[in-house]
Amino acid sequence: MAEAHFTETGLDTAAIRAAAKNLDDGPVTDGYKGDREGVIALLNGALATELVCVLRYKRHYYTVSGLSNGPIKAEFLEHANEEQEHADWLAERIVQLNGKPDFNPATLPSRSHAEYDDSDDVKAMIRANLIAERVAIESYRQMIEKIGDTDPTTRHLLIKIMAVEEEHADDMRDLLE
Repeated sequence: MAEAHFTETGLDTAAIRAAAKNLDDGPVTDGYKGDREGVIALLNGALATELVCVLRYKRHYYTVSGLSNGPIKAEFLEHANEEQEHADWLAERIVQLNGKPDFNPATLPSRSHAEYDDSDDVKAMIRANLIAERVAIESYRQMIEKIGDTDPTTRHLLIKIMAVEEEHADDMRDLLE
């Protein structure tokens, strides 16, 4: 074991260098404190939720009609694109943690926290999207709480996504009024 060498900032450079030696773990060093498999499972649940949200928003975007619904269509498409971005971020983080992102369409509905919706009525679509956004917000809140300080990178990612989900919920609420 290397002898400890503390810098003027109080960091042990020998321990830092030793933790970086296992190259097979990519960005995950020996200092990682999270339950990696548990975090990956949480992230795969979030990934499933985001993918269901993409599909729901896309379906609503393509099926809503009428001249007065142009702004609503645009909002649905914007949200679909942002949900896809969230899914991409989650999949990337799963891979960084040496996990496998689960894109299996056969099990997507059962793994998603939110539900798919195939309403034809615009108000029902907006309501379904608002409910799904609120489900996502609560899911992210619980994940953030569960992870705590053990995985700051994942925690930061989930907080970032949750903030956008809150904006989406606010948008949907405004459309209902």
